[in-house]
Amino acid sequence: MKELFDKYKSVVRFVVLFMGTYLLLTVFYSIYLSWSKSGSYPPDFITNLVAKQSSTVLVNFGYNAAVVPHEVKPTMKLFVEEQYLARIIEGCNSMSIIILFTSFIVAFAQKWKKTILYIFAGAVLIYGVNILRIAILAIALFEYPQYQEILHGVVFPGMIYGMVFLLWMLWVRTLSRKPIINA
Repeated sequence: MKELFDKYKSVVRFVVLFMGTYLLLTVFYSIYLSWSKSGSYPPDFITNLVAKQSSTVLVNFGYNAAVVPHEVKPTMKLFVEEQYLARIIEGCNSMSIIILFTSFIVAFAQKWKKTILYIFAGAVLIYGVNILRIAILAIALFEYPQYQEILHGVVFPGMIYGMVFLLWMLWVRTLSRKPIINA
């Protein structure tokens, strides 16, 4: 058994770090969501902020856009050109993706300073791209409503997850590479 553990030590380390980080961050995020139900920013502060920032991007793109809290559901209603276009839900705020991204980076951590800086930079990039993604998706849904299913279900999730995958590959291939010492 010890030989097997020694042989797969790096795999076990990766799985433990990934799952531990993912579970810990998910628990903290769940606590935040529970706590924010009684807050003054429906559905929660981060989702509210993402919705408002996405609306601002739409306005900067030249569209008349607004977001308002849903009357009953924990979502934000997005209006484009005074047409109710979409709901922005908690799952749209990029936090789950940032948790997944962070867990992977921690599992491949090298030096903590570099790891923390990369997590911060990656999280900011994911958050910003997500806001752009929501705004561009809203424009696409407004201009081409007949493609709603493929745009919302395939194209735009593929964009954000594809970017996260590229960030992971950049970390594994370039930033976490140990220097090669020539003897």
